[in-house]
Amino acid sequence: MNEHSIRDVVIVGGGTAGWMAAAAFSRFLNNGYTKVTVIESDEIGTVGVGEATIPPILNFNAMIGLDENQFIAETKGTFKLGIEFLDWGRLNDSYFHPFGNYAQDLQGVHFHQLYLRERARRPTPDIAAWSMNAVAASLGKFGRPSPNAQTPVREIAYAFHFDAGLYAQLLRRLSEARGIERIEGRITDVTLRPADGFVQSVTLADGRSIAGDLFIDCSGFRGLLIEEALKTGYEDWRHWLPCDRAVAAPCANVREPTPYTRSTARAAGWQWRIPLQHRVGNGLVYCSEFLDDDTAEAQLLASLEGEPLADPRRIRFVTGRRREMWRKNVVALGLSSGFIEPLESTSIHFIQSGIARLIALFPDKRFAEIERAEYNRQMRDLYDDVRDFIVLHYKATERTDTPFWNRCRTMDIPDSLARKLELFRTKGRLFREGMELFANPSWIAVCLGQHIVPEEYEPAADALDENLVAQALEQMRQGYWETAQRMPTHGDFLAQIAPQSRPAAPAPAAPATLPAFSFAEESPFAAPGSPV
Repeated sequence: MNEHSIRDVVIVGGGTAGWMAAAAFSRFLNNGYTKVTVIESDEIGTVGVGEATIPPILNFNAMIGLDENQFIAETKGTFKLGIEFLDWGRLNDSYFHPFGNYAQDLQGVHFHQLYLRERARRPTPDIAAWSMNAVAASLGKFGRPSPNAQTPVREIAYAFHFDAGLYAQLLRRLSEARGIERIEGRITDVTLRPADGFVQSVTLADGRSIAGDLFIDCSGFRGLLIEEALKTGYEDWRHWLPCDRAVAAPCANVREPTPYTRSTARAAGWQWRIPLQHRVGNGLVYCSEFLDDDTAEAQLLASLEGEPLADPRRIRFVTGRRREMWRKNVVALGLSSGFIEPLESTSIHFIQSGIARLIALFPDKRFAEIERAEYNRQMRDLYDDVRDFIVLHYKATERTDTPFWNRCRTMDIPDSLARKLELFRTKGRLFREGMELFANPSWIAVCLGQHIVPEEYEPAADALDENLVAQALEQMRQGYWETAQRMPTHGDFLAQIAPQSRPAAPAPAAPATLPAFSFAEESPFAAPGSPV
């Protein structure tokens, strides 16, 4: 510690973003001199519809010391192996975007290149047949790999569905137990330092003034500090991502929760389905140019598979990001930093990434410009990369049945995405650049799933014997299928962690041919009760 060390960190807003930041700071700023305060008002609601995640959330939970079984039980969580997409490429289409890789490369040649060669030679199953995650998801199975697991079990990658409100409550309890202070109050004013325009303090409705050295803006779309006080500016991406509204409503479970999220393309947008232990989260994301709010709400309610558990909630948003996410002494996290529709479940990851980068570049009171610039560069790159991947889903459609999809199919796209698509269309080439979030298997899943099939494959694939490759592919495919059959059902796995996770309605019986699965000592799967 020296005279320049940050002494007071003030987090403006609670919710998922605020309490994720508080929990991380309780671990990494536990230095004896930095005080962290969360200002949160019970009068202000949170958006709270982001309940699906991607695998890096495991790293965050481990980093702050959350036991996975406790997390699943307390947040009414379920496991997620990927996302099922319906009607995106064409009407009556379906494909699966799994976490993890597709099979194994052979002799230095990428698996998907060998798959493309086989596909050109003969009728070939969908590439999902070579994904441990996709095969398990298709059977409603889930198993957690044990530390000594071998291929193909060790290829299982997973994330979670969970109740975001319960997650915030869990993080709050953890943070307060570690010394984080929470102040109840609504902010009515922000005071800037006359000399440099930095935020000096915030004033609450009861007159209290809370000063700080570093402020974390978790105030949601409003951007109380980053935008209203510091006038940072916003980059609008609606010309690429035209959806600007959502309506959300939970419904009752009528079956065992599936180990995947579902995204169904609708006439003017898309609908999510996120299965939790105690309910199913549903929402319709749409473009107000092509669908009015009342009709959107009616369409959502008509599609629910169970009884609605709450009134529909309407949300307005503008897709894009702040021009700077760290400006002066304010760092924006969550919705205050930007918003990309949750088509690939990235909302919570943006929070996690912002926290990790802030800890890596944590400033002192001098707030070096190079630290802010590097943080903003990395976060801009992350948002831009995710933007391109989401735009891909809309652009790579063959649908002509509605004005919305005609617009998406024919729209101009970012140059960075156009270049990547052209490389894939020619010979299936993909190059992961910098710190891109979505690896090559994700791009393969969406491109092939939405009928972007390369004209050729890489010449290197022809160096391998056709018969040997065909034999290896069949062995791998059979291995995934047999392994998935040995896994417990997702419902059985959950029931051992959280006995109340079963839906009230009886679950469908398992096929009679399904072999019994036990967690024997030699099992490649970790038992549900094992510490994580």
